[in-house]
Amino acid sequence: MAEKLFGHTPAGIFGYSHLLGGYAGGQAQYVRVPFANVGPIKVPDGVSDAQALFLSDVLPTGYQAAEQRGITPGDVVAIWGCGPVGQLAIQSAYLLGAERVLAIDNVPERLRMAAEHCRAETIDDSQVDVVERLKELTGGRGPDACIDAVGMEAHASGVMGVYDKGQQWMRIETGRPHALRQALQSCRSGGTVSVPGIYGGFLNAVPMGAVMNRALTVRSGQTHVQRYLRPLLERIQRGELDATFIITHHMPLDQAPLGYQIFRAKRDGCVKVVLDPWRAAA
Repeated sequence: MAEKLFGHTPAGIFGYSHLLGGYAGGQAQYVRVPFANVGPIKVPDGVSDAQALFLSDVLPTGYQAAEQRGITPGDVVAIWGCGPVGQLAIQSAYLLGAERVLAIDNVPERLRMAAEHCRAETIDDSQVDVVERLKELTGGRGPDACIDAVGMEAHASGVMGVYDKGQQWMRIETGRPHALRQALQSCRSGGTVSVPGIYGGFLNAVPMGAVMNRALTVRSGQTHVQRYLRPLLERIQRGELDATFIITHHMPLDQAPLGYQIFRAKRDGCVKVVLDPWRAAA
């Protein structure tokens, strides 16, 4: 199936569907880890479990998304999606030298977190035309880099929202690339669009003409977690990165279904749920 969709079979990933191996995920007290002699790293004294936890996924994802741009001092970076990956991409962009980061979402608590914890300038995409607003904020030039931290489950209103839902219903599109379209249209000529957001198959009405005619660079990929584990751990030890601010809920493992429900529904100010296998139910 993966070869038919992607041309080649990619790597296997825990908890990531049969397209990538069908391996069960790690939300349990214990997991069996293949190649455990080379994969895991030891968490040093002085680094808490909460600080180390996000090295396994969202912190390297946000950092890779920012690093793929090759950010230079003075850059303006626009980020679609202020979920956990988006928040950490904002932090990483500033760490790598960005002058301004413009964060786009429509969930009030996520926008507030991006502004208060990450120093981002926020844009509520339910209130303004994002492409036009980005032009206004950058003197008509567009951001130097755009990061799509939303992926295939983007929601849109208006004609394109109806178009994407209809395409999915007819099985001729496997994702809703609304954020990706806006990123490609907004990025300055010669800029870079980085895509950590998940896409699983085929997309329609993607403005490829913008990529070619304005010399855009598009970079993406599953996160190379092993590459970033030790460098990011060192940054955590030096106090340069701390991802714990994204945690809004601590829950025991047997409440995981509830955690997924409130995250999906964006209830109770939920941004990130941490499941503690030894935490007693309330």
